[in-house]
Amino acid sequence: MPFAETSAMDLRVQFVAACLAGEETMTELCALYGISRKTGYKWLSRYRSEGPSGLEDRSRAPLHPGWSIEDEIAARLTEVRRAHPFWGPRKVLGYLRARDPSITWPAASTVGDLFRREGLSEPRRRRRSRAPVGESPLTPSDEPNRVWCADFKGWFRTQDNTRCDPLTVTDNHSRYLLACEIVAPTGAGVRPVLDRLFREHGLPEVFRTDNGTPFAAPRGVAGLGRLSVELIKLGIKVEWIEPGCPQQNGRHERMHRTLKAETA
Repeated sequence: MPFAETSAMDLRVQFVAACLAGEETMTELCALYGISRKTGYKWLSRYRSEGPSGLEDRSRAPLHPGWSIEDEIAARLTEVRRAHPFWGPRKVLGYLRARDPSITWPAASTVGDLFRREGLSEPRRRRRSRAPVGESPLTPSDEPNRVWCADFKGWFRTQDNTRCDPLTVTDNHSRYLLACEIVAPTGAGVRPVLDRLFREHGLPEVFRTDNGTPFAAPRGVAGLGRLSVELIKLGIKVEWIEPGCPQQNGRHERMHRTLKAETA
């Protein structure tokens, strides 16, 4: 005849019964049953509040999983994402919160999980870490209005088939787009845009561009063109990225990618 097996439920019932009998202390009973005093008090408390059913095992899943979103909210989130496939969770949430602030929208991480489950985003590729090759010659942009970046976006066709090759200016720290205008790629075309930005935002410490015209003059003294000289006279440091190294202006180039994705 096989030995009778004692289930966890039976042991809990026996433990609670011994506690209620009061013949041994909680410490002694916990040692006898091989459980902590915290666990012992937990089972006793459950029995007193729920009866024998309180001694049954419970699911360890959270009552409200982080990925749980109401169907109506999920539908609105995915609708905006499909309409703007290059918008991330935070941008989608910002758009919806501005239009319906009365709703308690989920966290950005939860929205990101939703997009992945719906096949609306792909996991980011991990870039291989590279050993530093030395200090960067560029000024660190550790606060707003310290480093501005400017460039002419290579031309492309917008959705209405219009040619577009705008001048763009960003604050490199905040990534705020200060200007995006169609002007001639000359000093005369750029100067009015910069004059307006200086009046609205003040002067940056550094103005960073590539080595193309009108920002640089390959045949000029030290590569300086008329526009660069005017900036220096205002007390602004003119800074150029190295030829063939657009990654040194990576934040600005990333903005260009988003600009084209949203308009082309």
